[in-house]
Amino acid sequence: MVTDREATDQRNIPSRVTQEREEGDTCSCNIIHHETMEKVRKEMPSEEDLYEMAQLFKILGDPTRVRILQALSISEMCVCDIAALLEMTQSAISHQLRLLKQGRLVKYRRDGKVVYYSLNDNHVRLIFDQALSHITEPASFTRF
Repeated sequence: MVTDREATDQRNIPSRVTQEREEGDTCSCNIIHHETMEKVRKEMPSEEDLYEMAQLFKILGDPTRVRILQALSISEMCVCDIAALLEMTQSAISHQLRLLKQGRLVKYRRDGKVVYYSLNDNHVRLIFDQALSHITEPASFTRF
């Protein structure tokens, strides 16, 4: 039978795996590498730009919006066609397109009563090409 103290002692002893993970995930030195820090500081985008980048990734974080953008990367489409393709209501698609327009990811043109949507520019296509390339490449867990 294990006493309360023995159980407590066993819980407080980190496993070898935990110790290795903790040692490998943190820097073991207390020295700040000033040259590296200054180089990175100079090349970092402004706080405003970093915020905008985060907002872009937030918009891209929704699977429905990703599906819409992927469809628009193939062809310009109207709301009713996107809704039929994704098996969603036109209202739901319109809501998502509004968010994509606010994020400057899509643009539209009117042809009579029909509104056609397309990707805003080639940057959006490049983001998708890079994302697909990233997720389809073999995983690599190499340490520096």
